[in-house]
Amino acid sequence: MPHVMATYKRLPVRFVSGSGCRLVDDDGLEYLDFLSGIAVTSLGHAHPAVTAALAEQAATLLHVSNYFDHEHLEHVASLLDNLIGDGTDLSGQVFFANSGAEANECALKLARRFGGPGRHEVVSGFGSFHGRTLATLHATGQPAKHEAFAPLPEGFRHVAYGDLDALAAAADPARVAAVLLEPIEGEAGVIDPPAGYLRAVRKLCDERGMLLILDEVQTGLARTGRWFAFQHEGILPDVVTMAKALGNGMPVGACWARPEVAACFEPGDHGSTFGGQPLALSAVRATLETMVAIDAPALARTRGEQLRLGLAALPGVDRVRGRGLLIGVVLEEGIDSHALVDAALRAGLVINAPAPGVIRLAPPIVVSAEECDEAIGVLGGLLQAAVDQRSDGGADVGLGTGIGALR
Repeated sequence: MPHVMATYKRLPVRFVSGSGCRLVDDDGLEYLDFLSGIAVTSLGHAHPAVTAALAEQAATLLHVSNYFDHEHLEHVASLLDNLIGDGTDLSGQVFFANSGAEANECALKLARRFGGPGRHEVVSGFGSFHGRTLATLHATGQPAKHEAFAPLPEGFRHVAYGDLDALAAAADPARVAAVLLEPIEGEAGVIDPPAGYLRAVRKLCDERGMLLILDEVQTGLARTGRWFAFQHEGILPDVVTMAKALGNGMPVGACWARPEVAACFEPGDHGSTFGGQPLALSAVRATLETMVAIDAPALARTRGEQLRLGLAALPGVDRVRGRGLLIGVVLEEGIDSHALVDAALRAGLVINAPAPGVIRLAPPIVVSAEECDEAIGVLGGLLQAAVDQRSDGGADVGLGTGIGALR
């Protein structure tokens, strides 16, 4: 694609349609989608409720300035507040954006407003991913991604994820306004925090008067088996950011804050031309209402347990991480995760490798038991070939040949 910036290393497949958990390429070949656009299409492709909502809204009112109200704005904000409260109205407030990075930008600006002059720093975890704007890039705990874009905005510190002592040492309450964490670090390879870590961080933030911001862009909206991953720990953050599954593929993000935190913003402090516009929120409304109707968290728990048990029993698998339908499979030494992803694509299964030696599975929450078995079967065949090849002293040849028979 000579006219498209090379910001992604694109794979040699062009998808032209999708339905449920299936994608079809321009050669008519079908793929089982176990990535969901990286935890985005949680209701599957072309879900009829979302499709109908978008079509009706596009024919009714496509856009209106944020100077004005529209029929979806308060309804969707109230629904998100209720889901964050796990059925309880928290009276929190929501800012709507266009992406997870923008939702995190909102959270960072809230933190600075909350902290005031001189108390603007944010502590986040090494390995984290919070976006690619300049501020969210610096909040991201991956220094290798920082170097090309220095100097980055000041005010960010990073500590080892899951290390409470390191966090406590870095979180000087005179300078630090907030702690920003992912409940599970997705792009680092689906890294689970130690049991009780988030509860301890909540306590630390309370003791020092700092905000706890949880980035639920990848983990939120039923992906881990609860509406939000922090609910597994029985805590409530001060700020929650979300995107990805929010519109089932419609570009939209949101930042929720407790009422006293949201009150730090005044008119003009923040905004977005397209944030929360009618078309986007019509998709969000249909997505959330459908998720509630099907009890999406329960589906994620059931199918996630099936996948974890099946994957853990496969050859070449060291261990399985994650919760619900956000799964990281840690491979045994000597098995190339990127080669496995390429072989899986040729076999008709879409997954990815967020970190060396790890593959990630994040299928639609509506995935069936049969589709889970199908994915396990494809990966089992590929991993057995890799293990056999490793025993023979080969170097990835087995993952690159004989794949067509698996289609």
